[in-house]
Amino acid sequence: MPTEIRMPQLGESVHEGTLGKWLKRPGEAVAKYEPLVEVITDKVNVEMPSPFAGVLTEVLVQEGQTVTTGTVIALIEEAPAAPRAAAAGAPGTAGPPHPAGPASREQGPPAPSSPDGERTGAPAPAREREPAARLSPLVRRLAEEHRIPFDELVSIQGTGASGRITKDDVLRYIERRGAAPAAPPAAPGAAVAPGEAPARAPGDRLEPLTAMRRTIADRMARSAREIPHAYGAIEVDMTRLVRHREAHKDAWRAQEGVNVSITAFIVRAATRALRAFPVVNATFTPEGIVVRHAIHLGIGVALPDGLIVPVVKDADRRSVVGLAREIEAVVARARQGKLTLDDVSGGTFTLTNPGVFGSVLSVPIINYPQAAILAADAIVRRPVVLGEGIAIREIMHLGLAFDHRVFDGALAIQFLAHIKRQLEEFTPVGDSPEF
Repeated sequence: MPTEIRMPQLGESVHEGTLGKWLKRPGEAVAKYEPLVEVITDKVNVEMPSPFAGVLTEVLVQEGQTVTTGTVIALIEEAPAAPRAAAAGAPGTAGPPHPAGPASREQGPPAPSSPDGERTGAPAPAREREPAARLSPLVRRLAEEHRIPFDELVSIQGTGASGRITKDDVLRYIERRGAAPAAPPAAPGAAVAPGEAPARAPGDRLEPLTAMRRTIADRMARSAREIPHAYGAIEVDMTRLVRHREAHKDAWRAQEGVNVSITAFIVRAATRALRAFPVVNATFTPEGIVVRHAIHLGIGVALPDGLIVPVVKDADRRSVVGLAREIEAVVARARQGKLTLDDVSGGTFTLTNPGVFGSVLSVPIINYPQAAILAADAIVRRPVVLGEGIAIREIMHLGLAFDHRVFDGALAIQFLAHIKRQLEEFTPVGDSPEF
């Protein structure tokens, strides 16, 4: 009997995911832990490994569909020699299914995909289609944007698997229908109702949201909507640390084989501050504040089409060199599109580093459901009053956005001051980067 493959848990408080691209087709052999399908998670696309070796027999959830954790997305006929893993504990599985049921198994094997990821193929008879169930989120959004009524939408002849209406089908229908504007132009200065798209003027261009951009939008809107954000900022004199690093960075690279970045020093100081103020490493819940014991620190990485946050696990147990090595590795995997589910799950605190782009003062949004996010801005040479004189120093702003339900401003500034003291009073162990 075929083994069910389920949508895995994508991270804390993330209970659904969107399938990006199937990397295997029905009838193809798949090895255990071999990438099976791309899953779009919070701010990142990851490759879900197959928890079993065998042959992919059926795909139950198509590309572009969003399903809840635990939903059966495919069936695999396990290889005879492959040991049967328990569904609840196998890598890449989610354990007991979510109350939402699995997707319909009447879709059959997928036909070849078009460049946009929609399934294509010969149209199926209308009686075989279940229009409402087979409309992907992308198709529904296109219909909403172009004001296509539901009865008109479902009348479109689909070219996807089992007659499914694809994005290309809708775009061709819109083209045939004419180039009429999606909505009548609003009068200058007219208010736009909540949730209503503003009218587009001649020359405007609609950039469809990518799955990553839409996920970011949803998560950031949720964070801003549900978390009462408060902010604190502090100036840090980085001169001593910057000079020590400049004097030794080439030797460190030759000795350790890694660029020991300023970020690694900031992360090291932040993890010590998290140990001193553990409530910052927390999550608010209706039952109370959950203070995390492990410090799994996320690092914001900018990509051309969005931002992702790979996680350095047990960051407080690593040295500066160890942090530099792990940060370099996860950033490289992020930019190469090779992050795994484990790379982006379990974060308890986040560092964003807009300073690499020249920002001097940032007000970040908390990475839901964490309690705080630290922003490190650019190190800028500035004249500073020292005693009775003025000196040129290397100054950086550190900012903290925090959940005011979890802790208050006094503790936030104490947390920042703890990091400030470590960086300003930097005392290395010999010529090493450790402090």
